[in-house]
Amino acid sequence: MWREIGIAFSLMLVIEGIIPFLYPARWRQLVVTLAYIDNSTLRLMGLGSMIAGIILLYLFN
Repeated sequence: MWREIGIAFSLMLVIEGIIPFLYPARWRQLVVTLAYIDNSTLRLMGLGSMIAGIILLYLFN
């Protein structure tokens, strides 16, 4: 179980690092834009992301 969690975390880091590596200026603009979004919107985006992840896990498993 811990091996799979480590693999999943490692893949998440690789995937999250692709955009800043390829497009650093765009990534910086996105981060600046995110700073101006209110907390409730960010929470809804996080909730949507978690739900999508759970659905994908269910479909792949």
